[in-house]
Amino acid sequence: MGKRIIQQRRGKGSFTYRVRKANFKVRLEYRNSKGVVRDIQQDPGRVTPVALVEYEDGTKGYIPAREGMSINDTLEGVVMPLSDIPESKPIFAIESAPNTGPVFCRSGGSFAFIVSKDRKNCVVQFPSKKTKTLNLKCKAIVGVPAGSGRGEKPWVKAGPRWIAMHKKGRLYPLTSANAMNAVDHPFGGSYSGVNKPKTVSRNAPPGRKVGTIASKKTGRKKK
Repeated sequence: MGKRIIQQRRGKGSFTYRVRKANFKVRLEYRNSKGVVRDIQQDPGRVTPVALVEYEDGTKGYIPAREGMSINDTLEGVVMPLSDIPESKPIFAIESAPNTGPVFCRSGGSFAFIVSKDRKNCVVQFPSKKTKTLNLKCKAIVGVPAGSGRGEKPWVKAGPRWIAMHKKGRLYPLTSANAMNAVDHPFGGSYSGVNKPKTVSRNAPPGRKVGTIASKKTGRKKK
């Protein structure tokens, strides 16, 4: 008997390749009372930092932090319904329906803006250039989410990258298929392509479907 190759073991969802749910504890929500930012924290499961807000009734909650936000800032003019936000102004952390919490544009550096309004709804354009009609009572944060430059920072050492990749459930470091053993990948075991087709069936099981999938023609193109 053989053993499952790496792709099959990852697809099964074993503990080796599963993201721990303990990293996603922060719940983002909007409330109807005024609040003050008491702290700005980093959630391991998010790119954008989160702001700890203390409300007038003494309760606390989290919202995504925007660029330029600091401790002791108030939420006046920051968290607003779409009806009060002017057109062509950058917004993020937009609700999909009233009182549902931030859903759209929560990643660092991504923002949308309002294209047009009517009596009940407005048209919002997202970074993908797609538009969506939302209720004017939906709330959003005015500005751009913080943490937009994190992707530009280079990985100086492999250790921090290993930690970051495994927090997201990614497989790191990546090994070339030809460098693997035959039990780890279909191309392993000194695969050179001689007397072994690279084309696989479209009905091949997960993990075995690598290479040229259900190709009709192979080889070099004739001029």
